Amino acid sequence: MSDAIITVEGLGKKYRLGQRSNERYTALRDVLTDKAKSLFRRNGNPRSDIRNPQSNEIWALRDVSFEVKQGEVIGIIGRNGAGKSTLLKILSRITEPTTGRVRLKGRVASLLEVGTGFHPELTGRENIFLNGAVLGMTRAEIQRKFDEIIDFAEVEKFLDTPVKRYSSGMYVRLAFAVAAHLEPEILVVDEVLAVGDAEFQKKCLGKMESVSKREGRTVLFVSHNMAAVKHLCSQAMLLQEGRLVLRTDTEEVIEQYVSGSNSEMWTRTDLRHHKNRLPGAIPFFTEMEIAVNGLASNTPRMGEGLEIKLSYESPRVLSGLRIGITINDRHGQRLVAFSADQQAPEVLNNAPRAGTISCRIPSVNLIPNFYHITVISADNEGEIDRIEDCCTIEILTEDVFGTGKTPGRQDGVIFLPAEWDVLWWPKQTPPVPAAERV
Repeated sequence: MSDAIITVEGLGKKYRLGQRSNERYTALRDVLTDKAKSLFRRNGNPRSDIRNPQSNEIWALRDVSFEVKQGEVIGIIGRNGAGKSTLLKILSRITEPTTGRVRLKGRVASLLEVGTGFHPELTGRENIFLNGAVLGMTRAEIQRKFDEIIDFAEVEKFLDTPVKRYSSGMYVRLAFAVAAHLEPEILVVDEVLAVGDAEFQKKCLGKMESVSKREGRTVLFVSHNMAAVKHLCSQAMLLQEGRLVLRTDTEEVIEQYVSGSNSEMWTRTDLRHHKNRLPGAIPFFTEMEIAVNGLASNTPRMGEGLEIKLSYESPRVLSGLRIGITINDRHGQRLVAFSADQQAPEVLNNAPRAGTISCRIPSVNLIPNFYHITVISADNEGEIDRIEDCCTIEILTEDVFGTGKTPGRQDGVIFLPAEWDVLWWPKQTPPVPAAERV
């Protein structure tokens, strides 16, 4: 008998575009509406009769099989639309598979999106007990863990406030604390952790590491932050177009994923509906333009200047606007950050609700490689918008030192000019004449 705590065999999930997902309950008005639509299609659009009904079907997952043993921490990576969230929903019993089967040994706690499993009208205290009951915990077990949950989430002041009044960050803090502390055998975490601040993300990663190594629980972790996946997960799975294409050591999976994503580069990027906008963010940024020496390009040479223009439209009156840009490596590790409110606060004084702001970097001192840009905006009310990896730039090789020898990836991440000189040599003793030698 297999010692796997999760067994997935031939898993597939098919959706039909335009069809309601809840097929078990159909109201009379739905029947009448569908009949009217079908009549219109027959009479008003004759070609709809010969349309292939299969053309509206899409497989979010197809023939996925794998096993996970107790205590393993598995990263699941892939581009948006690869099927990662669908897989987690099936494992969490939120969605039923179309084909295949899943065997789970133990309770599953899921954190898939902001608000999952919480009732907005109930208070934080009530939702803790509600979630615990859903996980199969007794009231005594929940009370035993209650103080730990509150300390971790740091929402004690708002414990008796309905969670519908929580910010997205508070929602996630409490939801993760409940999921991680109520002792499920399997913890499933989606990208939702990115909503929290950097300190809380670090805290969550530490907790997931603790529950896996010290308590022997299994963790499935979906993230676009390759640095976090690499740090936390011993193995990873790569999904592409609903299929599992690789399951091996994390480093190798990340390498294949990154090498297949380098073609996604633009000089002008529409940010209004960008796929990497964090859940719960307010669409603030509308467009990004990148130029090198005044010309549209996203491939500067080492040491060349780079200009990034960000257009925005704010849905609310701004007070204390802050805009930041970070450049990250291919593993999601932040290398450098540019902050308008730190470097040029006068630029954002009395900022209008719509406009374009420019950030000019005189010299890009990065080693040749691919790098990703993240943009963030905030005001006195908190973070407004954040889009991770919204654009990719490639730094090209250049003889920056004029010696014919250029730095490479083996030399780190950045290059800095330095001056070298000879300050001291040991004095050389003149040779002793042969006739004087003993």
